[in-house]
Amino acid sequence: MSLKYCQGPDCHSYSTKDRLKGTKGSKTYQTRRRSSMYYGNGNFCDMRCQNDWFQKFGEQAINHFGRLNKVKHLTEDNAWVKNYNYHHDRPYDYYVVNTITKEQRSLTESQYDDSTYTLNER
Repeated sequence: MSLKYCQGPDCHSYSTKDRLKGTKGSKTYQTRRRSSMYYGNGNFCDMRCQNDWFQKFGEQAINHFGRLNKVKHLTEDNAWVKNYNYHHDRPYDYYVVNTITKEQRSLTESQYDDSTYTLNER
């Protein structure tokens, strides 16, 4: 089991019992270390640390990875989404649905499981 550190820039500064480490007389607050983090794709111990990171690095991250410079449009051509109907007594029904036109088309289970399969043209 490998432990991960919370990426919150101020995680170590929050006064909680689980952050307080050390022996009597030399205790310090430390960054949380856990096997699983549940916020920010597993990088933060809580929402406060996730928000702290975005406050400090969000602008820089958006500029680095690509700032949106024009309007995006959801059209009939790119509105296809995979879905399924659950049945407890028989196999699922897999399909794609166009979220604009509401048209549905059947899929096989392997097409549904294929993360690269799409009807979207753009």
